[in-house]
Order: sequence, then C-alpha cells, then structure tokens
Amino acid sequence: MPAPLTAAAINCSLSAKGRASSTDAMIAVLAEHFAALDVTVADPIRIAAHNVKWGVTSNQGPDDDWPKIREQILAADILIFGTPIWMGQASSVAKLVMERMDAFLSETDDQGRMPSYSKVAVAAIVGNEDGAHNVSAQIFQALNDVGWTIPAVAACYWVGEAMGSTDFKDLEHRPRKVTETAKMVAANAAHLARLLKQAPYPG
Repeated sequence: MPAPLTAAAINCSLSAKGRASSTDAMIAVLAEHFAALDVTVADPIRIAAHNVKWGVTSNQGPDDDWPKIREQILAADILIFGTPIWMGQASSVAKLVMERMDAFLSETDDQGRMPSYSKVAVAAIVGNEDGAHNVSAQIFQALNDVGWTIPAVAACYWVGEAMGSTDFKDLEHRPRKVTETAKMVAANAAHLARLLKQAPYPG
C-alpha cells in the first residue's frame, strides 16, 4: 500500500469568490486522479479572495494573508498551481504568488535547503487560443528556482478555439486528451513525491 500524500491547490484566477472558474474545473480534474492514488487534495485556495500583498518576503505586514496560505502550501507534499492564460501569459495573480515565493531563497536550513525542497509542483492551466506552453515555462522555471521539484509531464492544460468564447468549465464533455494527461500528471507527481518523502534532498 503506497504511503498517503497530501496536495495543496491554488487558483490564480483574477476573480474572487462567487464566480465559477475554469481554473477550478481543471484543478478538479487533477484532484480526481490524485484521489485515485491516495493523495488527499485540499480545497483550492482562490488567491484573489484573500488579501495577499505584493512583495518578495514571506510576511508583508499584519493584514497580509500570504503567511497562512504559505503555511498550507508548505504543509503539503504536492502543489497544484492553477492559473488562467491572459494575453498568452500566466495571470498577474500567479505572478504575485511566484514573487512571494521568492522569499524562499533566503529561508534555507543548515544544509542550504529552501522550505519547498523535496516537494513537488504541477500546473493546471486553462485559456483561449494559445499560451499554455509559455505559461508552463514561466511557472516551472520560477517554481524550480525557489526549490520545487517538477516531475515529467507536469502540466495539464486546455486551450479553446482561436477567437472563441467557450470556457473549459462550460464544456459538455471533457476532452479525452485532458483526462489522459491529468492521469499521467497525477501518477508522475505522486510517484516522485513518495520517493522524495522517503529520501529528501540532502542539500
């Protein structure tokens, strides 16, 4: 029986609470496949619904919500980083989160390991037309810089028809390729997370 794992999920949609989100829908697809692998996925954290301040430290003041979100993220074995695509790029909220994680660079332990070491990150990306590969490149480079481990096939994405108006959350049927990719993303991430949990990076 494989060791149980936990995953945190963040939704970097531009909208706060109350609106349906295609990013949440893609996170749910991944969560479904993680659950089949004994990975417990927490409810997604909608970053825009919290007062996450701009900055590059782990605490930007008494009314900053990032410290508690940071704690939830780092308590998990796996991070699902969800973002929509805007103008071919990750959302401004996603960039805010990545900038806050920059603080990890100066929060190393005695072996030089950042708090994200031996933890795995994957991406859930949705949008129209294109940009998924560019967004993956942005996210994975940034996350790797601040200590996260990126598995093989780490992104599950969907992009709609060029100049179309259909969102992922509105599709009547989930595309087979999305399901297949989500299954592989979850399997690879869970496999790697279990290996790293048993044998963390030495630093």
